[in-house]
Amino acid sequence: MFITKNRFILKTCGTTTPLKCLSHLIGLVETYSGYNDIEDLYYSRKNYKRPELQRMPHRSFNEEAALLDELFPDGAAYCFGSVNRDCWYLYTLNPVLPAEVLRRVSSGGSLSDGQSDTESIESDGSENSDDSGIAAWLESGTRGLTECQDRDHTIEILMTNLDPELMKIFTKECSKTAAEATEKSGIDRIIPGCVIDDYLFDPCGYSMNGILKTGEYMTIHITPEKEFSYVSFESNISHDCYRAVIQRVLDTFRPGKFVVTAFACKGLDGDKTHKEITTYTLGEDYLRRDLQYCQLKNYDLTYALYSKFPS
Repeated sequence: MFITKNRFILKTCGTTTPLKCLSHLIGLVETYSGYNDIEDLYYSRKNYKRPELQRMPHRSFNEEAALLDELFPDGAAYCFGSVNRDCWYLYTLNPVLPAEVLRRVSSGGSLSDGQSDTESIESDGSENSDDSGIAAWLESGTRGLTECQDRDHTIEILMTNLDPELMKIFTKECSKTAAEATEKSGIDRIIPGCVIDDYLFDPCGYSMNGILKTGEYMTIHITPEKEFSYVSFESNISHDCYRAVIQRVLDTFRPGKFVVTAFACKGLDGDKTHKEITTYTLGEDYLRRDLQYCQLKNYDLTYALYSKFPS
């Protein structure tokens, strides 16, 4: 969990039910901070390998979207990738702007005169454990819908088919403490300088949150069992660091397959991020199997799927 002045990020795993807390969380935010309008929301996850093991409403994305639709009339549900293989689900807000606002946007005018603060809630989604993702911004004020919050970037790497020997590090049999697992695996070297809060589950499983003094964060969740191994990585580092960080993540976990998603501010930042992902080559070990690009309300999104060759 990460809480900032204007954002709440929540990441979950296992068979938790994060969407069931959303209405209560919105109420708490309004009570204690005064935010009463939702500026934006993102809920995302990868498709599950065993969806029948999840709790309602997380057994299907249609059920999740139906629940969110009850709270957000302007919500929109998306699926990136192949629906019968590897895919990634996203729910976000996609409001229909009034005609007057659309005319002002098309003529280059500003949508608002004021400043606003936003809050967000986020969590990531896994194929195997219930790693689900919510992201919401609540607005007090009238921030322009075309502006981007704090030149924001988010990259997520969702990895499967991991090295069984490496995954043993994240068991009590191999590591006595979370700190030992963090050091053995090299997680502490992915983004150097992070203050790390880590946890090693019994008998197996691992999660960590890390934050830099400058405000950038990273978070990792690991399911090490061979039959459904899974690792998720997320960070808000600048797109200028993507190539180095992606390579360090792959060197650390050595996945057989992985998905990359990257959110970036619209315009130049979004173009740079998309180019960074699309032109990035991973040597002879990986082939890019899928690539999609989407322009959302406030962000540009790039989705890519890679797998080892041959696969």
